[in-house]
Formats: sequence, structure tokens, C-alpha cells
Amino acid sequence: MSDLKVNVCGVEFNNPLIAASGTFGFGREFSEFYPLSVFGGISSKGITLSARPGNPSPRIAETESGILNAVGLQNPGVDHFIEKDLQWLKEQNTVVIANIAGNTAEDYCAMAEKLSDTDIDFVEMNISCPNVKSGGVQFGTSCESVGAITDAVRKHCKKPLMVKLSPNVTDIASIAKSAEYYGADAISMINTLTGMRIDINTRRPIIRNNTGGLSGAAVFPVAVRMVNQVYNAVKIPIIGMGGISKWQDAVEMLLAGATALQIGTVLFNDPYAPVKINEGLRNYLDENNLSSVTELTGKVQLW
Repeated sequence: MSDLKVNVCGVEFNNPLIAASGTFGFGREFSEFYPLSVFGGISSKGITLSARPGNPSPRIAETESGILNAVGLQNPGVDHFIEKDLQWLKEQNTVVIANIAGNTAEDYCAMAEKLSDTDIDFVEMNISCPNVKSGGVQFGTSCESVGAITDAVRKHCKKPLMVKLSPNVTDIASIAKSAEYYGADAISMINTLTGMRIDINTRRPIIRNNTGGLSGAAVFPVAVRMVNQVYNAVKIPIIGMGGISKWQDAVEMLLAGATALQIGTVLFNDPYAPVKINEGLRNYLDENNLSSVTELTGKVQLW
């Protein structure tokens, strides 16, 4: 039988599928469907230094082939995660990734330091957050800001550091290279695209924040393109995400250059998607006489 194991920065995943941050909570609800070891890893709900209530509702709504959300990083805070959720996650026989978010470099560094003394396997740094000291501009929108936050957190992070890139930029390859240069061990991409929908009866946006992050199948072609661009620009592993809904998408994203994959929005309408995707990957490998899923990474043949 073909091998689905992948190794990212010295950490072995039983298969390439990771539950994406913000779509899976801390996994407890999904554990009622199946053992969480069906995932190679779990990326936690975005954690901030202190607890946050999130944005007022409505803050999530369906669109054609996707979801708009502006949840606002509702979470119990890093200390609660360490004390109440981490041990349970470590008992699920899967890789544990702590996704962190903040509004200042000091927030990120403090969380990286706290988490470095725990049993997590990875820190995933969400840089699609407004930097309050720079007028609210996202950390992830320029090479300079990405380099600065990566460099700062690297000094405080003893765990492998994964930087999650925003697609809302002009040159994602250059930004990825900046993250790599300043110490990122891996890249995860893409985060959500900024979008907006309006209710024509009320004439108000369908979510209270006016704009939100678009995820789901609608963003998949954009994600594939960006993963391939970054694969050709950096040497560190890429965890590809953005609209992966079925095994064919998983194969496509691996061919574009991903070493591992995150799935998220699909879980809202098909909790069993990871089971189906893993089965489809195995069958594809067997049918194509491939012994390991790693043989697919970056094997697209461009014209």
C-alpha cells in the first residue's frame, strides 16, 4: 500500500492532511465523528495573548462556492489553550500546530515564548492581522513587515515556525522569500481573500464587519497559482490550502508544490472529507504506481 506519510521540518505527519485553523476549533466537536488521527495534524483555532470575544454577528455567511467570515479571532487566550486544550490534543495521535495571532510584535513574541515550553509540534504565525503600531496595516502585506515580524518571533520561538501568508498582496513570492530569509521553517498558504457581499433588500453587507475573508472552493485556483509561484521561489516546505474539497484538489495542490495540505471550509458541509480525501490519495498513488505521496510534490509540468 502506498505511503501517505510526510515529513515537514523534521516532524512526521501520518498523512498530509491538516485541519485548518479557524474551521476546527480545538477538535473536540469533530472527535465525535472519528478519531482525530485521520488528520496528519491539527492547526488550532487562532490564539491571541488574551481572550477575545470576536466580532458582533452576523459574522459568517455562505456565498456561491464559499464562505465569507469575519469572526474576529474569538478564542480563550494562550494560557487557557495551554492549560485546558493542549494536553487533550496531544492525546489524539496527531501533530499539534498552535496558530497564533496578534496586533503587535510583542504579542506574537510573548505567545511564541510561552508555547515553546509546551509539547506543541509547530507554531503557525498568522500575519493577516492589523499591526496597531503601524496604523492598522496587516503584518503580511510587505516584504519589510513580514521580515520584521518573522525575525522578531524567530528569536523567541524554539519550535518549528510556520508563517501563514495572506494572498491580499501584489507579489507573494517575494514575501515568502522574506519570511524564509528571516527564519521561517515553513510557509502555509493561502489565508482568505478579502471579499464583500451586499443584501439587496436591506442594502447592508451580509456580515456586520462589512468585509470578510473568502474561503472555500471559489478560491482554489488562486491558491494553486500562488503555491506554485512560491514553490519556485523558496526552498522551505509549503503547506498548501485554499478551497481543497476533494482528493483531486489535494493531488493538484501537491503537484503545484505543497508538501502537506490544510483543509477547512469543506468540513462545514462534509465532516468526513478527510477520510474521503485520504482514501482518494491512496487510490491515486496505487493507480499511478507511486509508493509515496511525497513523489507528487512540485511535479507539475508547466508549458
